[in-house]
Amino acid sequence: MKRGRFISLEGGEGTGKSTQAKALGKALELRGLRVHLTREPGGTTGAETIRELLLSGPEDRWNMRTEAMLFAAARAEHCAKLIEPALASGDWVISDRFLDSSRAYQSVSGVLSDSDILELHRIGSEDLLPDRTFVLDLPEEVATKRADARDRGNSDRIGGRDSGYHSAVMTNFRNYAEFEPERVHLIDASVSPEEITSNILRDLEDLL
Repeated sequence: MKRGRFISLEGGEGTGKSTQAKALGKALELRGLRVHLTREPGGTTGAETIRELLLSGPEDRWNMRTEAMLFAAARAEHCAKLIEPALASGDWVISDRFLDSSRAYQSVSGVLSDSDILELHRIGSEDLLPDRTFVLDLPEEVATKRADARDRGNSDRIGGRDSGYHSAVMTNFRNYAEFEPERVHLIDASVSPEEITSNILRDLEDLL
């Protein structure tokens, strides 16, 4: 059986990842593909339990090393129990965030390097990478307004970090697109949602 395809959507807060994941899933199903929509952290019962630990509570609930290992543990469950079985069955998987979010967010503090995070991924998830990663790129001030409107003052412990942190995160995402251009593609998220979906589908033609 032909192995399925794995797509991840990445970007900062308020860039429209969840909206695009749903739209892309519907578009691919219309082409006759079996599609699994999922998210990180989360996607399985165990990983959703870890998600609650990661995103709730005060900003300093976990130190950065603990946070990184919790994300890696959630991803290991996600890969083993949802992503890999789906791909082996020939299905497509679309994930709202994956490894690149861990790389972008957890390396900002300087406590962990990119290679540290990749090593955790090697141990926990056997180096699984998406076939294509789309980074939704939006000016910081626009993304902040969208995230504020979405959260209404109730952002989670990571989303609530300061603007300097989130600016550094987005810089990391852009760097991944520059240095890993075969896998990671920047998508202009300042246009209409429909146009974003169309651009993503056009970019996926070589995988269909």
